[in-house]
Amino acid sequence: MKIVLINTSDSGGGAAIACKRLKDALKKEGADVNMLVACKTTEDNDTIQVISPLRYKLNFILERLQIYCANRFSKKNLFAISTASTGCDISSFPEIKKADILHLHWVNQGFLSLNDIQKLISLGKPVVITLHDMWYCTAICHHACGCKQFTTGCQKCFYLKTPGTHDLSAITWNKKIFLKNAGITFVPVSNWLNEKVKTSGLTGSSFSTVIPNTLDTTVFYPKNREEYRKKAMISDERMVIVFGAAKLNDPNKGFDLLKQALKILYEKYGKRLLLILFGKIKNDPDFLNYIPCEYRYMGKISEANELAALYSAADVTVVPSHYETFGQTLIESMACGTPGVSFDNSGQNDVIEHLHTGYLATYPSPESLAEGIDWGFQQKGNLTIKENCIERVRHMYHSRTVARQYLELYNRLLTPKNKD
Repeated sequence: MKIVLINTSDSGGGAAIACKRLKDALKKEGADVNMLVACKTTEDNDTIQVISPLRYKLNFILERLQIYCANRFSKKNLFAISTASTGCDISSFPEIKKADILHLHWVNQGFLSLNDIQKLISLGKPVVITLHDMWYCTAICHHACGCKQFTTGCQKCFYLKTPGTHDLSAITWNKKIFLKNAGITFVPVSNWLNEKVKTSGLTGSSFSTVIPNTLDTTVFYPKNREEYRKKAMISDERMVIVFGAAKLNDPNKGFDLLKQALKILYEKYGKRLLLILFGKIKNDPDFLNYIPCEYRYMGKISEANELAALYSAADVTVVPSHYETFGQTLIESMACGTPGVSFDNSGQNDVIEHLHTGYLATYPSPESLAEGIDWGFQQKGNLTIKENCIERVRHMYHSRTVARQYLELYNRLLTPKNKD
C-alpha cells in the first residue's frame, strides 16, 4: 500500500506538525508513505516539495489579493478565511500516480485550489481528508465562531466587511458543493470537530471517523525538572505557567482571557508567579505589554527536546483558546507529566479528563481559568496526576495507536466493497 500525505508545509503550524508526526508514525509501522508539500523547510527525505517557491508565493499573493479586493480593501480577517482559488495541479505527479491512498490535510493559502482537489478526486483513488479546522465544513472560514450558516449554506458572512446574499462566502459555497457527493472520508481530530462535520451542509452526508493527532513519546517524556530549572535560574518556589502557540497573538488563542486570570492569581502568589511563553508574535509590538506578572518570552522553539524540557519544568500548561480543534500543546505537556488547563468548549474536552489529567474551566470565565491554574499548582509533586497524564497520552495518542487506526481505515477503503 502506497500512501501520500498532502499538506501545505512540513513545519509551519499545527497541521504541518501533526501531518509530519503521522508520516513518521506510519513509517514506523512499515508503511510506504511520502509527504507532498508546497513549502519544505526540513531535510526529511520522505517529504517532497511539488511546487516551486516562486509559484507558491505567487499563488499565495493572488488568493490574498482576491480576498482583499472582495472584502472592500480591508485587511481585517484577511487570514481568517480562504477561498482555494489558486493552487497547483499535482494530479499527474509521479507520487500521486503511484499512490493507493491520497490523504489530504491542510492545503490552503496557495497550495491546492478547489479545482486541484477535484482533479485528485477524479483519479478514482480513495481520498481521506484530516480536518485540522472547520474549512472543509464551511465556505471560506477556518472557524465559524458560533455561526450556524454552514449547516445550510454560507452567505452574509460576518468575516466580510460587506456581508450579503451573494458575497464571497456564498460564491465559494457554490464552488465547494462538489464535496457533498465526492465520496471523501473525513477524519476530524476531535469529537467536537466531528459534530461540525456531521452538521455541515457540505460534509454532513459523507462518512467521517474521529482519529486524534499523534505524538512521539520517545521525544516527549518527563525530563529532569530540577536540571532545567537550575539552568534557567528558576527557583523551585516559583509557580510556572507555560503558554505556547504557533502564533501567540492569534485572537483565538485567548491571551486576553489568560491575562485576566493572571491578574487574579497574582493577588495570591505575587512575585512567585512566572509565565513562560513560546511561539511567534506577528506585527504586534505591544503584545507583551501589560502582563500582570513576571514573564519570559522564548520565541519560536523548534527543537522538540527543548520544548519537552520546558513542559517538564512547568507546574501547568495553559491553553486559554476561545476554541481548539484538538489541543496539541496539551498532549505534549501531559506526555511530560505536566497537567493542562483549558476551557470546556471544544476539542480540548477529548484530551483533558477533568481533575484527573488537567482542568476544564468554564468558558469564557477568567475566574474559572484562574481556579484551574491554581488547581494545577496544587498538584506540584502529585505523582498520581503526573502518571495519569503520561498514561493518557500513551493510551490515546501513542504513534503506534494512531498509525494503526489510520492503517485500518486505509485497508478498509481499499477492499473491493468500498471501491464499488
